[in-house]
Amino acid sequence: MATATKSKTTTKKAAPKKAADKNPAAKTTSKSAAEKIMTESQIRRMPNKDYMNDKQLSYFRARLMEQREEVLGREREIRERLNHRESAADPVDRAATEEERWLDLRLRDRESKLLRKIDSALERIRNHEYGYCEETGEEIGIPRLLARPTATLCIDAKDTTEQIQAQYRD
Repeated sequence: MATATKSKTTTKKAAPKKAADKNPAAKTTSKSAAEKIMTESQIRRMPNKDYMNDKQLSYFRARLMEQREEVLGREREIRERLNHRESAADPVDRAATEEERWLDLRLRDRESKLLRKIDSALERIRNHEYGYCEETGEEIGIPRLLARPTATLCIDAKDTTEQIQAQYRD
C-alpha cells in the first residue's frame, strides 16, 4: 500500500519536469522576466508624465527585436528562393521565373530597408532618444509608436514632409 502511494507521487512530479525539459524556452523564461515587459494595453494606460520610461523602452525594444527576427527570417527565405531558382528552356516559363526573381529582389530590398530602420530604432533606444521626433524634438506619441515602432517623426513633421514630397513629385 505504501508503494502505491509512492508511485502516484512520483508520477505526478515527473510529468511537469518532462514538459519543462522538452521546452527549453520554459526554463529561460521566468515569471519575473515576463512581468517586467508590459503589455500594449498597459503602455496605453500609462500617464503622459511617464513617457519613454524604462518600462516603455523595454517594451518597444522587445517588440523591435521580435520584428527584427521576423524580417531576418523572411530575408533568409527570399535568399533561399533566389539561390535555388532554375532557368527554364521555355520562354514563357523563363519569363515567369524572371518575374518572380524581380519580385523577390524588390521584396529583399524592402526588407533590407526595414531592417536598417529597426536597427536605427534599437540604437535610439540604447541612446534614450527613442520616441522623440528627429526634426522637432517633440514626443512622437505612444499610439503612433505602437502602430509604427520605427517612426522617427511626430505626426505634424511627417505631414509636412509628405506635403513637400507631394509638391515636388509632380
